[in-house]
Amino acid sequence: MEIILKDDIKGLGYKNDIVKVKPGYGRNYLIPKGLAIIATESAKKVVAENIRQAAHKAEKIKAEAAELAARLGNQTVVVPAKVSETGKIFGAVTTIQLADELRKLGFDIDRRKITIDNSNEVKTLGDYTATIDLHREVKQKINFKVVAD
Repeated sequence: MEIILKDDIKGLGYKNDIVKVKPGYGRNYLIPKGLAIIATESAKKVVAENIRQAAHKAEKIKAEAAELAARLGNQTVVVPAKVSETGKIFGAVTTIQLADELRKLGFDIDRRKITIDNSNEVKTLGDYTATIDLHREVKQKINFKVVAD
């Protein structure tokens, strides 16, 4: 029996794959659970069209991410922080502050997509790097400088 998977199923296939399974497995488990549909000719055409449209949308999103990465380029972001007399920061600079400074520069990037490189916490003044995950295939490194406020 041929079926079209609606979800990724470990050991069987990925979403929108057409796979052959035993009739009992398909009719008694996969189809009632909503994990698959029977692979009729019309269902195959619908899935092919959905894959084509999803590929077009994914390519557009990837192109937008690449354009944003090019705009970010080698930009250095300045993050002000309150500092003690010894040069140590009160608290730590986090991705929240970095996202706020990027927002001030005109880049609306979610803080969860930012990762500070080589350190969990930035607690002193200086130059650091961060990686921004714009798309699963597009990542951009930026430099940021922590200065006294």
